[in-house]
Amino acid sequence: MLVRFGRPHPDPLSTSGDWGCPFQIDGLGDDSVQEAFGVDSLQALLLAIWSVRLELAERAERTSVRLDWLEQRALGLRVVPDVVDLPPAP
Repeated sequence: MLVRFGRPHPDPLSTSGDWGCPFQIDGLGDDSVQEAFGVDSLQALLLAIWSVRLELAERAERTSVRLDWLEQRALGLRVVPDVVDLPPAP
C-alpha cells in the first residue's frame, strides 16, 4: 500500500479563495485521486491527512486487514481538526 499527497493548490472553482489538496491511497481498493479542501493551503493539507487516516481505517476494516506503521498501530497520521464550529451538513 502506498499513500500519496499532492501539493495544495488554490481551488479553481472556489469563489472565496479556498484551497484543495489531492491524495491517493494505492493498494486497498479504490486507487482514485481524491481531494480535501480548506480555507488555506495548510488546512487543505491537514484535512487531506485526516481524510487518509479515516479512509485507511474504513478500508482496513472492510477488507479485514491489519494496518501498522513501523510495527505500531498508530499510523503516524494524527491530526485533530476542530470540527466544533462547522455548520451542520445539509
